[in-house]
Amino acid sequence: MSGIEDGSDLPHIGVGHQLSPPLPWYRKRWILWTSVLLLLLLGVIVLVVLHENSAKAAAAKVALSRTKPTVTVTISTALKGDIGVYLDAIGTVTPVYTSSLTAQAGGVLTSVHYREGQLVQKGEALIDIDQRPYQAQLMQAEGALEHDTNVLAQARMDLDRYRAAWAQNGIQKQLLDDQEKIVLQDQGTVKNDQGTVSYDQVQLSYCKITSPITGRIGLRLVDPGNVLQSDGTTVLAVITQMQPTTVIFTMAEDSVQQVQARMRKLHTLPVEAWDRAQTTKIASGKLETIDNQIDTTTGTVKLRALFENKDGVLYPNQFVNTRLLVNTLEGVTLVPTAAVQHNGQVAFLYVIENGKASVRNIKTGVAESGMTAVEGINPGEVVATSSFDKLQAGSKIVVSKRAASSVEGNTP
Repeated sequence: MSGIEDGSDLPHIGVGHQLSPPLPWYRKRWILWTSVLLLLLLGVIVLVVLHENSAKAAAAKVALSRTKPTVTVTISTALKGDIGVYLDAIGTVTPVYTSSLTAQAGGVLTSVHYREGQLVQKGEALIDIDQRPYQAQLMQAEGALEHDTNVLAQARMDLDRYRAAWAQNGIQKQLLDDQEKIVLQDQGTVKNDQGTVSYDQVQLSYCKITSPITGRIGLRLVDPGNVLQSDGTTVLAVITQMQPTTVIFTMAEDSVQQVQARMRKLHTLPVEAWDRAQTTKIASGKLETIDNQIDTTTGTVKLRALFENKDGVLYPNQFVNTRLLVNTLEGVTLVPTAAVQHNGQVAFLYVIENGKASVRNIKTGVAESGMTAVEGINPGEVVATSSFDKLQAGSKIVVSKRAASSVEGNTP
């Protein structure tokens, strides 16, 4: 208690070491607002810096986008040449002749002389029918003819005697007249016998069936030992002419006048036969005729084209794609079809000039064999044929060494 009273435990406060009084409230608020303002200023500065950086990046991107890169392309040269105008249609190979052989004489089939699929000549023996019954009938008819011929000869001799006797008034006129009529009757009998002989000869010839045309024979439909009827309903063999052959196809009635005009001028028009995929030309022929009427249900008319078919590639009833050349455009500007680009209804080309690409609007015409007739470009100008996804007006061009080429020699 004495320690407390004498103050020995109290801190010693000397002169100059007095305690600082607490800050007033208004000074504390000033410091707080100052800090907030500094933070806001710092944030504004950061935002300004970021905005300037993004603006510079955008400007650099725009500048980069405006810088057109170098594009490697293949090129081709526009040429002046001729191009054909074709009418395309689907056709069917139709033989000029098709013969279905039937039996005209009944009997047992004794032999078959052909092989299936064989190329047979006109008049070549194909099938034999047992001819013995027909030979016997012919022999009977020949015997009757021989008998009646001698009867006629005897009647004529008697007529000569009656005429001599009548000239000497040795017989009555009635006897002479009767003998004259007997001779006429015997002549009729002989003529009838001759007809019977000819008929039997024809029947005998039916026993040997020959080819009526030159062509390819189909599969064998009968065998030796079969009994044939002369009703003409059973087909024994089918022969189709292979060389030459024809193709029948159709075209729209709107094209009839154009084709007829060209036919009157040229007398014939070239026709090509292509496979189903239209990738390979099978044969070349010429237009032979146009049908005499238009099918009102389809609005089309049939045409027949003749093909020599020396290699036999056209087969009867085969479906082919036909191409009829109806006109030839001469002296037009031709470019590869691959070079023609479209923007909606507008066709254009990338023309290469001084190592840069420029866009040229054109008007397209006939396309044939990878070439297109165009207007709006001159022969000799170079056009791009590839890299269209990268090309734009003003692009710098590098020509590809691998595929740089000209269309020279490719005109139809």
